Amino acid sequence: MQITRQTEYAIKTLIELGQVPYGQLLSSKTISQKHGISEDFLYKTIQVLSRAGLVVTQRGIQGGVRLGRPLEGITIADVIEAMEGPLAINVCLSPGYQCENSATCQVRKTLARAQKAMVKELRKTSLAEIAAQEAEIAAQEMGKIKTKG
Repeated sequence: MQITRQTEYAIKTLIELGQVPYGQLLSSKTISQKHGISEDFLYKTIQVLSRAGLVVTQRGIQGGVRLGRPLEGITIADVIEAMEGPLAINVCLSPGYQCENSATCQVRKTLARAQKAMVKELRKTSLAEIAAQEAEIAAQEMGKIKTKG
């Protein structure tokens, strides 16, 4: 399984929205310019996030996008599921998939254990924690730059 570029952009968008006070709107143009994402592609990404309840959009001159719930309550697993559907490393592990060999298939059992571990890991850390880690690294890098000059 490999996440798409759109899912990557969705994660970046949510983290960006988490940098402003909760409930504050940001324009999609601001987000697209900061992250080098086409406005049209970002708009489509935001639509999917909106349908999942991860963001709320507001039209008009004072419009924009804001988080639909606090960043502390959003994980990478939530974003992947919103953008790509249920997490499944193989079709046989997809919800509702019927396989006549599932009871005896050792490959499926091994993949199921791997998927369970992956989902657990993707649900363990919130995007707020990831954003805080990124901010800490950026601050450390800025400190290195200032001390060199």
